[in-house]
Amino acid sequence: MSHARSASWAITALAAGGFAVGTTEFASMSLLPWIAQELGVTNPQAGLAVSAYAIGVVVGAPLITSLTPRTDRKRLLIMCATIFTAGNLLTAIVPNLPLLLAARFFTGLPHGVTLGIAAVVASRLVRPEKSGTAISRVALGLSIANILGVPAATWLGTALGWRAAYIVIAGIGAATVFGLIYFLPSLPSKQESSAKAELRSMTRVQIWLPLVAGAVGFGGSFAFYTYITPTMTEVTGIPVSALPWVLVLYGCGMTVGSLISGPCLDRSIDKSALAGVSGMAILLALVALTAHIPYVVLPLMFIMGSAMSLFTNGLQARLMREASDAPNMSAAMNHAAFNMANALGAFLGGAVVSAGWGYRAPAAIGVVLAVAGTCVLVSAYTLQRRQVRESRHA
Repeated sequence: MSHARSASWAITALAAGGFAVGTTEFASMSLLPWIAQELGVTNPQAGLAVSAYAIGVVVGAPLITSLTPRTDRKRLLIMCATIFTAGNLLTAIVPNLPLLLAARFFTGLPHGVTLGIAAVVASRLVRPEKSGTAISRVALGLSIANILGVPAATWLGTALGWRAAYIVIAGIGAATVFGLIYFLPSLPSKQESSAKAELRSMTRVQIWLPLVAGAVGFGGSFAFYTYITPTMTEVTGIPVSALPWVLVLYGCGMTVGSLISGPCLDRSIDKSALAGVSGMAILLALVALTAHIPYVVLPLMFIMGSAMSLFTNGLQARLMREASDAPNMSAAMNHAAFNMANALGAFLGGAVVSAGWGYRAPAAIGVVLAVAGTCVLVSAYTLQRRQVRESRHA
């Protein structure tokens, strides 16, 4: 098998892992009513499972990365995929809410490393000038999860029970393990890699500023996405039966964004990330203003999905560039930052709805978050250019 073909299959296996991770993360939101009913708890109590998963991501990303700086990247990814598979199997058999929360926390632990290290590995499998395309191909698995994985898991939840959905997700995780074993070559970690080097990279301003931009700016998208169902049914007037297709539309936008972000990142990482987050701010403002017009808001959702992918992939590539000597921690923490954004956006979106401002308000608060993320990212670029100028004149 040629090197190019071998690399393509390896990247496909990495994308499959992203598909499984994306499905288990987002499907948990749509399966909450059935989980709550069977376990005899309220929807908000069942919703703690989503928070438990996010906490697992935030804890696991720095912990696993700092403990495995010199572990072969193939071995590390296989280990993470195995933990992920076991966590979903445990989720499918838990008898009560406390054990469900523990299972979701456990499942979330390898999330940041799985997606972050996968991006690092993909960039090493191709020529340097094609690294942006390789990163976007891995992210494509996460995007496709929103088109196929989440609607399929929701259908399984309604037809066969929510546990069946997690069993199927575990099956995808097992397939990912075998794909990584068969297609991914051995990739030793850099000899100079160490826990100290990885942790030291996190002290750099040019690492923290993009992470903050992601945690805040991406929260704008989730402020809207968390309340997409009541917004579409009560404001836009979309029938409940059509809601899965609305989610598919959003997922299609994310997929297109992953496809176009590859060439964009190869041309300019900085401009791509900035275009994504600033575009999200503009689109969220238009959604807040036109949420009552279906033929306007639905295309806007598609475009917003594309902007979101451009932003997330741009930040991933930028962090890998700024921490090229120790990229693993920053790549993993990028996904931890996005999960913090999930919690922030959902909380603020719920706060404005509870205040009686209606279901346009989450998109409006999303504008504020996206603008804040844009400002942080602009600050990072400005500081970086200043540092470059000063180094030239030194």
